[in-house]
Amino acid sequence: MKTLIKHLFAASAVFAISAANVAAAASALREHEEINRGLVVIAAGDMIQENCATISPRMIKAFAFAQSLQSLARKDGFSDDEIDAFVRDKVEKNRVKGLALDYLVANGVKPDQPATYCTVGLYEIERNSQIGVLLKAK
Repeated sequence: MKTLIKHLFAASAVFAISAANVAAAASALREHEEINRGLVVIAAGDMIQENCATISPRMIKAFAFAQSLQSLARKDGFSDDEIDAFVRDKVEKNRVKGLALDYLVANGVKPDQPATYCTVGLYEIERNSQIGVLLKAK
């Protein structure tokens, strides 16, 4: 019985350390400027296409851009588990969405006026920004 308890305790400790390492890595990813900028770009593009019926996503380009961010994170030493934990974290998702909305509002979006998403989206497409590259006018 004591052996079983020791094994369970050891397994619990390993799991707790692994979870702590993943959480620490997620925190480190939060500080990675290029990855965070990229996530804000994706979130802003998503908000535009969700709120503007005349703009749609370029799914292949969006997927390729997301993959480039994942590759960058891997190159900088983050594991797939650490990356996955970071992008699935609700607090981080809300933080990124908030930054994306701040960007959109600063550029003319009024959240209660869907047409303003179209105006900003068309501007982003026209200037061929990273957000605009992920979108297309219908």
